[in-house]
Amino acid sequence: MKKIALIIILCAASMHAMAEVTVKEFRGTGNTTTSIFTVEAPWLLDWRLDGDYDNLIALDITLVEAHTGKLVGRVLHTKRKGNGVKLFKDTGQYQLRVSSTLARWTLKVQQLQPEEEELYTPGTAK
Repeated sequence: MKKIALIIILCAASMHAMAEVTVKEFRGTGNTTTSIFTVEAPWLLDWRLDGDYDNLIALDITLVEAHTGKLVGRVLHTKRKGNGVKLFKDTGQYQLRVSSTLARWTLKVQQLQPEEEELYTPGTAK
C-alpha cells in the first residue's frame, strides 16, 4: 500500500514539473499592442473572450516581431465568445496586436517543455 501511495505522489510531482509556465498575461477590453515577451519554442497562446452581447463581439489578434514590427501572422479572428489555445514553434521576442469590439479578453503566453508539445493539436484545448 505504501508503494502505491509513493508511486502516485511521484507521478503527480512529475506531472506538476512539466506544467506550462505563464510568461505574460494580458487583459483588456479594447485595442492595444502588448508589451514585449520572450519565449522559446514551443509555447502557447491561451485565449479567452467574453462580452455582454452575443452577436456584437469580435476579437482579432496578430503576432509581430518585437523589435522590427514585422508581421508574423494572424493568430485569431473570432466573433464568438469562447476560449482556446494556439501552439507556436518559433523562439523569439514578440508582441500581440489586439483589436476587439464590445469584448473582454484575456491572453496568457505560456512556455511549454518540448515533451509537452505533442499534447496540443490544432483545434484542441488543454
